[in-house]
This record gives sequence, structure tokens and C-alpha cells, in this order.
Amino acid sequence: MTSPNRRQLLTGGAGLAGAAALSLGASPALASPTAYAPSVNDPKRKVTPGADVAAASGWSVLKGRKVGVITNPTGILLNLRSIVDEMHDSGAVDIRGVFGPEHGFRGTAQAGEAEDTYVDERTGLTVYDAYGANTAKFASMFRAAGVDTVVFDIQDVGARFYTYIWTMYTAMKAAVETGATFVVLDRPNPIGGTAYGPMMTEPWTSGVGAEAIVQAHGMTVGELARFLNVEILPSDTGGRRLPKVEVVEVKGWRRDVTYAGTGLPWVMPSPNMPTPDTALVYPGTGMFEGTNLSEGRGTTRPFELIGAPYVDHKWADRLAGRDVAGVAFREAYFTPTFNKHVGKVCGGVQVHITEPSAIDPVLVGVEMLVAAKSLYKDFQWRYDTYDPARPYWIDKLTGSTRLRDQITAGADVATVVGAWKDELAKFDAARQPYLIYGGPAR
Repeated sequence: MTSPNRRQLLTGGAGLAGAAALSLGASPALASPTAYAPSVNDPKRKVTPGADVAAASGWSVLKGRKVGVITNPTGILLNLRSIVDEMHDSGAVDIRGVFGPEHGFRGTAQAGEAEDTYVDERTGLTVYDAYGANTAKFASMFRAAGVDTVVFDIQDVGARFYTYIWTMYTAMKAAVETGATFVVLDRPNPIGGTAYGPMMTEPWTSGVGAEAIVQAHGMTVGELARFLNVEILPSDTGGRRLPKVEVVEVKGWRRDVTYAGTGLPWVMPSPNMPTPDTALVYPGTGMFEGTNLSEGRGTTRPFELIGAPYVDHKWADRLAGRDVAGVAFREAYFTPTFNKHVGKVCGGVQVHITEPSAIDPVLVGVEMLVAAKSLYKDFQWRYDTYDPARPYWIDKLTGSTRLRDQITAGADVATVVGAWKDELAKFDAARQPYLIYGGPAR
């Protein structure tokens, strides 16, 4: 299907973290009243990303292939070097082209932007602008580069409206068209392996949710690619799919372990995703992109600082009384330097992580939305002037008009969250055959 890309739809710009990092931002004053066992990876099981597994084999999985690489600054080895630089310098991989997603291969672009096609100074390789590319454009780029194998290595954050997974899916469709094989160098899902939230529905698909998966899919990109290849892709390609999605698996990761427990270095997947804590709350607080509140862009803690000029202390007080699992809310004031409410003092909250393994990020976002809507007459849903037939951005983020309709009508949190219980259970059952990694699940 053809979906509007995020560049057209957005307005205004859309160290090693070891086990000790689990306690960051959780001072005694913010401690959750419930005691949770922390989800930290077994120290005897070192977490090794798929890229490092492939590199340790001398890139044997890519031997004799004409390779195109879809990656960004998160595509690194444990030595912190880009996989493209390592592949190129090793001489073991015949790289025919690099394909840069939103924000670009080297990460120079802001939200809703990309790097134009250029020749990379370090490697001499052509880097193609793949952000917003449809299937035909991807196929054309693959043919121009002369690739027979497409490699995907990007750190996802687990949210349906984070665009990298749709870059991957479009590239998979193009690989079907060109006959290329598809290889995923897998990485952990930084928010763990549990699925949360509502399902995308067909009338509301877009560049921030192209297909029917739930809001926090709970899969690694390798698992998701396997799921999409069988469950979704044939309906978009006349019944065809890839013969196989080759996944170079992460070693030592359990799906109940969030990123801070992996011991892996965190590289910002995008300019507004600075920490693993940001990723943990993003599937919920990202919904504030669909309102007139600032989602914290233009601050040092985007998606953790949320507010608006009309918000006062009552919001933090209301949320603090809700005892939301895994998080605490601090009254906060900030002045965004870009995006919404530039140069204006915003009242609001900072979401603090108290227990990563206890968080349902979509529930957190709903708690915040319901409270804000009930407290402030100035609260508004963001109107999308680019798409007058589907004007509310929140509907594209949540997959239907349901959440907006319910909150506007004054529904409580239990009603809003309960509305997707059955569809979430159905999705969770459908994804089971494609999961790779084990571990306890809540």
C-alpha cells in the first residue's frame, strides 16, 4: 500500500549502561511503593548483538554477496565503530550501497528529515536517501546499486510509530520485487518483549503506522521481520513473500530484560531519543505528538518532559495520586528551544522511571492524557492540515478514532485501556510463532 511519509506529515520538526543504570532517576523520594525484582540480564550471559556475532565470523553470512546496508548511527559493534566502516575496512564484504533512513546514515538530520544521496567521505560508498521511499523507489535504488542482499541493522525502540520498522518493511517488499535476500542483524528491543496497546486499523495507516500491529509490538526487528514476512507482506505483494528472512540473532538476551539491563552502549537512534529511559516511555508519551502539549522536543529530556503554557501543578498532583506502576511524576517547568511552544515556559511533569520491568508505557500515556483532558479546557488534539480527510494526528498514532473519542467523551483510564484487551490478546497469539528469544513474560 502507499502511505504518506512522515516528512510530509510532521509539522515543526517532529556511556555504557550497565545494571546500575536501572536505578537512575529513582531516588528514595521517587521510589515506587511496590517492590519489584529488577530485570537485569544474567551476568553469566553476555549480551552480544547480531552485528558482533556476524563480525566475529568474519562476516561469513555475507560472503560472496553484493550487499546493500540499511543502517544509521546505532548500527555499531561493541567497539563502537559503524558496521559499514568495519565491513568496508575488513575487505570481507562487497558493499554496493548504503541506504539512510529518517535522520540519515550518519545521523545529521532532525525529526522528519533525512540526508540527501551523497558519497560517504570515509568509505567512498554511495549513501542513498531512503527516508520516505516507497517500494518502487527502494527497488530502483537496489537495482542501481546492484545489490542481491539487503542487510538491516538499526536499533528500534519498540513503538509502532517509530519509522525505522516501516523502512525495513518497505525494503522487504522491494527485496521481493528485485529477488534480493534479506538479512537482519538483530538487536534487543529496549523496552522488553511484552506487547502493549491498541491495534492499527486500515483507515488510519500512514508513515507512522503502515500495517496492523499493536502500538508497542514487543519484538526485536528480527522477530518483527519474520512476522511481517508471513502475516502481512503477501497481502501487499500479490501473495508473494521472501523465501526466508535471515536473522543473525542476539546472543544472551532474555525478552524480559530492558536496555539498561543489557550492559550494551546506548547510541541515540534519533536526536530526540537520548536515553533508554526515553525509549521506555515513548510508546505512551509519544501520543502527546497528537495534542497541543509539548512532548519535550527542544529540551534535553524529550518524551519524559511533557507540558504546555496552560498546565499547572494540578496535573502532577493528579498523576502522583494514581500510583502508576513503574513510574513517578514530578512537577516540572521547561522552555522548549524548538517545536511546540518555542521560547514559552511550559508547566507539566517529568516522567521518572522507578522500575523498568513494571512499566506498561501505553497505560502511562493514557493516564497522562485522561488527566490532562479532564483538568484543562485549553487541552486540544492536534489538527493535521496535511491530511484533511484524516485530520487528527492522534488517530494515526493510536490506529483509530477510538482513543480520541473515548477521552474526549470523558472515559476513565480503565475504559480506554480495556477497549483494546481482545485485539492485543489476538495479536500476542499471532506473533508467538515468530519469536526467537525466551525468558519470563509478565
